[in-house]
Amino acid sequence: MTDAACVLAALDTVRDPELDEPVTSLGFVASCTVSTDGVADVHLRLPTYFCAPNFAFLMVADAYEAVSGVAGVRRTEIVLEDHFASAAINSGVAARSGFVASFGALADAELDGLRVDFIRKAVLAGTDRVCRPLLAAGRTGEELAGLSLGDAPPSPDRERLRARRAELGLPADDSSPLLIDPGSGEAVGVAALPLHLRKARLTRVGAEANSGICRGMLRDRYPTLGLGEDS
Repeated sequence: MTDAACVLAALDTVRDPELDEPVTSLGFVASCTVSTDGVADVHLRLPTYFCAPNFAFLMVADAYEAVSGVAGVRRTEIVLEDHFASAAINSGVAARSGFVASFGALADAELDGLRVDFIRKAVLAGTDRVCRPLLAAGRTGEELAGLSLGDAPPSPDRERLRARRAELGLPADDSSPLLIDPGSGEAVGVAALPLHLRKARLTRVGAEANSGICRGMLRDRYPTLGLGEDS
């Protein structure tokens, strides 16, 4: 019989698209149960009532896909609570309708492009996380431009960067360049390196600042957290 731990493990793969962090560690999973007949019931919550509906839709849809793929789950029910668009999101995801069909004239397009934009930002932020220790250890810009991904010391940050690059279809094996423009897919040369690293740092700082703000707002909204690493 499938248990809640298996479903939570699947939810670990679902990320806030803007923060590039799992909904589980962010505390966005309010509850998770699995019935004896294989019905997985997951309730999600967000830091504010007015969190962007496109971001929320992505997380609910991704949670639905992740949980539905768990062995033994016969039916998946994902419920977003306390959100102004929860009715449209919950019903749309349950019906597999897509964002446009769920929101009608309020939606301009599906969310594939938005998802790609956020993965590109995740690549930039990940680049900073991997490169900062190298620069602190005395590596020069010219040296960084000549390094491959496999030249960076093994770390969770390097593997996270590898995974995000792979999601974009960018080279992600050890022999691929460490520094790649996430938009063009081309290696970053020495001349473009200073600007690229500044963008990477600003992207990483912005994401981490937003993550802290979201966690604080979630604690204020729900003083007694349920599931998640920060509970």
